[in-house]
Amino acid sequence: MTREQPRFYIGAQSPYAWMTAERIDELLPGARWHGVLLQAVFQAAGRTSWGLTDDREQGISECEQRAREHGLGTIEWPDPWPTSDLLIARAMAYADMQGRLREFALEAMRLEFREGAVLSDPASVREAATRSGLDPDAIEAAVQEQSVKDALRATTDEAIALGVIGVPTVLVADQLFWGDDRLLDAASASRG
Repeated sequence: MTREQPRFYIGAQSPYAWMTAERIDELLPGARWHGVLLQAVFQAAGRTSWGLTDDREQGISECEQRAREHGLGTIEWPDPWPTSDLLIARAMAYADMQGRLREFALEAMRLEFREGAVLSDPASVREAATRSGLDPDAIEAAVQEQSVKDALRATTDEAIALGVIGVPTVLVADQLFWGDDRLLDAASASRG
């Protein structure tokens, strides 16, 4: 029996998802990327982003330390952050339909956390498209198309149904691994 490849659920506005995305290919080669509407995942789980809570400063400090430990350099936090992830999530759905989700999501998250770009800004989405080899005009138009909206809704609903409550989450067989700190556990589970 062939084992299903691991699934990697991301939201582009999560610094933890970015840190995992930068490392997942080495630790879980062949993982299938899935972009979700993070605000819908949070709503379904009765949660909110820590970036909107009293834990914000502690979370920022932890992310900065973790990024340094992973060799990712200094985080340049966007202002404002976090913002609505609807635009970037739709753009990821379109990139996935083009077979370029990995490339697009990485470029978007690098723009956000290395350069301080705000991903709710259409100009940032266009720049991520350009850097990832997608047509920026096509992506700008696609985020309004019903097929893209439906694809994002389907992926997000699937994640919620599986029990995803935040990102990054990796699904290996029937086991969910939530958080950047669980990537090594997911890789170990995938191997054996």
